[in-house]
Amino acid sequence: MGKLSDILNGSGGDFNDRWDSTEAAADFGAVPRGEYECDLVAGELTSSRTKSTPGYRLTFSIREEAFAKRRVWHDLWLTSAALPMAKRDLNRIGVTTPEQMEQPIPRGIVCRVRVALRTDDNGTQRNVVKSFDVLRIETPESDPFAPKPGDVAERGGEADTTFNPDDLKRE
Repeated sequence: MGKLSDILNGSGGDFNDRWDSTEAAADFGAVPRGEYECDLVAGELTSSRTKSTPGYRLTFSIREEAFAKRRVWHDLWLTSAALPMAKRDLNRIGVTTPEQMEQPIPRGIVCRVRVALRTDDNGTQRNVVKSFDVLRIETPESDPFAPKPGDVAERGGEADTTFNPDDLKRE
């Protein structure tokens, strides 16, 4: 384990002052029930904590200013009983084969998400996604740090590593 001073690169005194003058952030509570415009930011295979039930979790990031970047999750269970509903929801986002669940979600999917509140036995409220509809597909902003075609060759590298689908064709 390293020391804090090692990762602060000599700015320990300044950091200590900021630490002392900074209030801790409040815990996030659940967002109010309602409909939210969200970006679909992730989809991943998962399993339940208690029974290891196989599932697929969608992660939505809220766009509305009051709750911007807050996240809500929608669990789709991959059991025989729940599979028809899981396929319905996965088809909405273009996932039509089991293999696609192992791939990253395409960027740019914007959804209208209906969120409810559930109160646990101990009184804790949490959000539950009841349903969602795809509103549109937006062209994602390009990554400003992504390599441009020919970058390796222009920097004196040995080869241009730009992907070409024709390279996959066998003769």
